[in-house]
Amino acid sequence: MSLDLSPPILSATEDARRQIEICNACRYCEGFCSVFPAMTRQKAFADGDLTQLANLCHNCRGCYYACQYTAPHEFALNIPAALAEVRVESWERLARPQTIARLFQTHGVAMAGLLVVVLALFFWALSALRPEAGAGFYAYLTHNTLVAIFAPAFVLPLALIALSVRDYWREVGGGRVRLAHVLSAFDSAARMKNLSGGHGEGCNFEKGDRFSDRRRVYHQLMMYGFLLCFASTASATLLHYGLAFEAPYSLISVPKLLGVPGGLMMVVGSAGLGWLKLRADRSLGAARVWGGEMAFVLLLGAVALTGLTLYAATGSTLVKPLLAIHLSTVMVLFLLMPFSKMVHGFYRLAALIAEAGKPAPAGERA
Repeated sequence: MSLDLSPPILSATEDARRQIEICNACRYCEGFCSVFPAMTRQKAFADGDLTQLANLCHNCRGCYYACQYTAPHEFALNIPAALAEVRVESWERLARPQTIARLFQTHGVAMAGLLVVVLALFFWALSALRPEAGAGFYAYLTHNTLVAIFAPAFVLPLALIALSVRDYWREVGGGRVRLAHVLSAFDSAARMKNLSGGHGEGCNFEKGDRFSDRRRVYHQLMMYGFLLCFASTASATLLHYGLAFEAPYSLISVPKLLGVPGGLMMVVGSAGLGWLKLRADRSLGAARVWGGEMAFVLLLGAVALTGLTLYAATGSTLVKPLLAIHLSTVMVLFLLMPFSKMVHGFYRLAALIAEAGKPAPAGERA
């Protein structure tokens, strides 16, 4: 009888634990990003510790190109991919329901299919629920109808995300939250500090062992563009309900002064991120969710592009089809928030807050 001497097949969590323990013994990459100082606090890593480290990781990939233990070394370290797998698994496991999360994390086709269904429903609504009067796109759907459709589609996914982040906080052992921890986390997120790999020269996402700030710039364009669009919607809500100033709004108005630049930033950001994903090495990330991630990037760009196109087409016969397309992309974005990569912002911010509340590693204490 022959003996099987091949190494055991490890789960994503077990392999991440193996790799992190080797990294913790080496510590060559200690100053690269938030992951490496956090990992020096202990020698043994529970599943919750790995979940926290994985969500601290921004997949900048600098550690991979600096590592002397990557393949063909027998250790075969690939920390970016190992943590990416644990990170995606945590999003799927903590989501409600898990089956839907797994579907949309991995299948861009499912995302496109949902878009087609929602698009058909909006075309039906535009034909069946058209009001007798109204200006702009309110000539096709009233304000109250839009609120009735979109308020639940926005609030309920946020509630699901809140529940999953609560479970995440418990799993990683997050402590009492103080204002200083929140401010530190928001500062890091606003500057996207960890996309510089800890040295300020940029990350290695799309250029191998060469540094680039492109990924950080495109992420910032996307994030701040999205926040401007959200602020545009919030200001329009305030104008409508607080000041009885109803849409449509002119270009020289707060909603448009926020929304138009925000939309342009999102279009550029999504195009840039999509381009970088095509250039990047898929083996250094969670390859099984590549299609879902790319579809989500394209969805974000579609939300912004269709919104800008709809505004440019005001007064023309194109308003009705463009309105249906734009509303459909927004609805799909809302519905997928708990199940797509949209959740990464919530988890990463929670990870940064939890990290800010933990004691400094022994080597950094006074």
